[in-house]
Amino acid sequence: MSAEAGAGVHGLVDHLFRREAGRMVASLTRAFGPAHLALAEEVVQDALVQALKRWPFHGVPDNPAGWLYRVARNLALDRLRRDTSFRDKEPAVRQAMSPAHIGEARAHFEGEITDDQLRLVFLCCHPALTRDARVALTLKTSAGFSAREIARAFLVTEAAVAQRLVRAQRLIRDREIPFEMPARDELGERLDAVLEVVYLIFNEGYGAHEGDDLVRMDLCREALLLVGELARLPIGDRPEVHALGALLSFQASRLPARIDLDGNLALLAEQDRSRWDRELIRRGFRHLERAAEGVRATRYHLEAGIAAQHALASTAADTDWGVILGLYDQLLELNPSPIVALNRAVALARAQGPDAGLEALDRLDDAKALRGYYLLPATRAELWLQKGEPEVAAEGFRQALECRCSDPERRFLESRLAELAT
Repeated sequence: MSAEAGAGVHGLVDHLFRREAGRMVASLTRAFGPAHLALAEEVVQDALVQALKRWPFHGVPDNPAGWLYRVARNLALDRLRRDTSFRDKEPAVRQAMSPAHIGEARAHFEGEITDDQLRLVFLCCHPALTRDARVALTLKTSAGFSAREIARAFLVTEAAVAQRLVRAQRLIRDREIPFEMPARDELGERLDAVLEVVYLIFNEGYGAHEGDDLVRMDLCREALLLVGELARLPIGDRPEVHALGALLSFQASRLPARIDLDGNLALLAEQDRSRWDRELIRRGFRHLERAAEGVRATRYHLEAGIAAQHALASTAADTDWGVILGLYDQLLELNPSPIVALNRAVALARAQGPDAGLEALDRLDDAKALRGYYLLPATRAELWLQKGEPEVAAEGFRQALECRCSDPERRFLESRLAELAT
């Protein structure tokens, strides 16, 4: 097989595995039990390896998804026969991975989340796990991400991610956490954990912290699928879920315009709004309408309200920054984080002028969370540029370039400096 064809096979396998890994792991976890989550993942990984070895030489099967399921099932059954402690689980594995149960005859994917997958997400987001462990375990089991990919996404070492995963799987095993949806009296705490993980996954996809890509569409799609499925189910038909659904829909609608045709970052004010996804915007407003049925405003409600104001503005000049500033004031009171304060400073500058924004930024210089965060000096540079002080602005962009950022963000900062130099 040619190198080009081999690359095509690898791309197909990666695509299939991304879409099907969570389903296969979820089905096997239900059969083996949560204590053997690592075993379920191991069998699914082995199926992927076999596809990579066979398909380049024997051709891609007519139903590649079904092929992966059959191989994973056979590997699991082989493991059962070799390990006497698992022999009583053979009927459960056969049922879990049977064509009738998984619909393996389909040749295409409908972009759906199965009941087993949702149970798996709730299992991964158990309150007994740390926040970092929840995110890592959800990405690994539900989205099929490797430890290396998770480490790259969240700026930690691969060894640290591996340790988090091992500790999380050990805790699930030792506490015998069941593979089921939480009871009604546990739902609030568990649902909050799930929503936080989905929110973090989407945010990392929307603005990767380093690497060649500013946007990780695989992460964004996974988060949208999860929140969409939650909102459709009785257990998740709640205002806070719809508020997060609205926020992610509005944010995702801008993704086609966030990177220009040359792969460079386009600021919100400079984006071609004709490229925004109108269907996602409509979905966002449908979610927002349902979110308004509650009596408690969450951070997701306020952030969705801010994103909705941008969606309503036909041009950047039409944006109602006064309304946005008011929402940021409420958000800062609810979630007094330096990142929220930085975003509020931008809204303040838009509503009241660059001097007001710069004054607000000065109060953030001692914030630990913003040390080494390129957006603080870059935002200050943009405001000095609005004041007609290009030399001060250039120094801010140079400071921003000393911080860690993705390649598109770095090119953006370099282009700003080059414009000032000319």
